[in-house]
Amino acid sequence: MRRIVELLYEGMRRMYPGDRPGRLARVLHRVDAAQFATGVLAPRRAVTLEVRGRRTGRRIAVPVVVADVDGDRYLVSMLGEHADWVRNVRAAGGRAVLRHGVREHVLLREIDVARRPPILRRYLELTPVARPHLRVDRRAPPAEFAAVAARHPVFRVQPAPRP
Repeated sequence: MRRIVELLYEGMRRMYPGDRPGRLARVLHRVDAAQFATGVLAPRRAVTLEVRGRRTGRRIAVPVVVADVDGDRYLVSMLGEHADWVRNVRAAGGRAVLRHGVREHVLLREIDVARRPPILRRYLELTPVARPHLRVDRRAPPAEFAAVAARHPVFRVQPAPRP
């Protein structure tokens, strides 16, 4: 069984060569983003993140999972520092919109590396597709999450006034 899981994870990692979505992953992202934005038949924590592209200025829509820890909401980059949505959020000063049936204007504030391990653990509990990318078992001790925390940006979701 473990071998089957490893083969499945390897196949999922291949969809993201160089930690960038390949052709199939991009198509699946578009489908997921459209579905999550409507809120219809989408898991409650699955939302579409909309942020302005740092180069084009166009609205970019990305499917993400919201992790809840101690009453706060967080977005985690499963692909790490070089994910386009992370760069776009930083360039936009954290201003973004979350969609799941309704539009919610938010501010995304990056949190310190030291505070990331419990959030990464919760994210892996909620998001099985992220497990091959974080390369930590969701039941691993906190030290293993701390070892990968610097590679995976985490943003706290805060309400923002409409622009």
